[in-house]
Amino acid sequence: MTKIEQFQQVINDLIHRQKFDGNPRALYEPISYTLNQGGKRLRPLLTLLACDLFDGDTEKALYPALAVEVFHNFTLVHDDIMDKAPLRRGKETVYKKWNSDIAILSGDTMFAMAYQYTLQTDAALIPDILQVFSKAAIEVCEGQQLDMDFETETEVSLADYLNMIRLKTAVLLGASLEIGAVIAGAAKKDVKAIYDFGMALGMAFQLKDDLLDVYGKQEDFGKMSGGDIAANKKTYLFLKALEMANTEDREKLLALYDNNNGLADEQKIAHVKLLFEKIQVKAAVELAMENYYNEARRQLKHIHAKAEKKEELEAFASFLYKRNY
Repeated sequence: MTKIEQFQQVINDLIHRQKFDGNPRALYEPISYTLNQGGKRLRPLLTLLACDLFDGDTEKALYPALAVEVFHNFTLVHDDIMDKAPLRRGKETVYKKWNSDIAILSGDTMFAMAYQYTLQTDAALIPDILQVFSKAAIEVCEGQQLDMDFETETEVSLADYLNMIRLKTAVLLGASLEIGAVIAGAAKKDVKAIYDFGMALGMAFQLKDDLLDVYGKQEDFGKMSGGDIAANKKTYLFLKALEMANTEDREKLLALYDNNNGLADEQKIAHVKLLFEKIQVKAAVELAMENYYNEARRQLKHIHAKAEKKEELEAFASFLYKRNY
């Protein structure tokens, strides 16, 4: 069993030991449903890997790692309400299975639980952990608001989009690693480098998600294929396609993203995919993703840690970069 597999097992065991069976049942059942669906456990895994990278005591990092995972799942529960998403990890979303009111309240409870979990570590570490965690939590909300704003804005630049995903996705990956490094007592220079590694990796991770939404298989990805297109999401693919398209194709693409186009979602998704292929936007997105991935690898080289432990983290980054789900 590899170090990554060991940590994944530890995280899953810790989650399964938590009691989410309180009253009222309608409040706690969605929490149990969400946290026991599995998922990649990416963020808590990064916390443990970062702590181990700097020879820290990973036992002290367990509950802060769980805090990051619970917080991340809270954001998904609320995101699915805003996006009206029917599926998450191949199953009905909480708001779809119960209702929006229950999903909001269960999500709020998860947010509070996340803060409780951050406190279950060495007391001397709590102020620094809370500072990192709170900053990331606020930034994630800022990113989500920008994401919603973009749905009604007519002009969104690629720079605007990259800033949005930096806030909505990348900062939590960076914070997950930073928390692990702080718990291990890493030098400030290394704490910054591991955070920057996570930020670059998070950007590549989100661009991969954008690609998988269009080109991934629903049974692998766990979400509706083309969901971003159906929801008129101004993803990197869409914005880059507008930049690359000739005048005729640009007008066609904008018309397809008009809610009054009269097309069913399946037809709209099919037409947009054909335009994406004609414009050859996929290769452009893959290049941007590769640049962020290479930046993550460059940041990792600056970190003072054992070579074999850095290799484990780089191997995991490679897995995320190449994943198909």
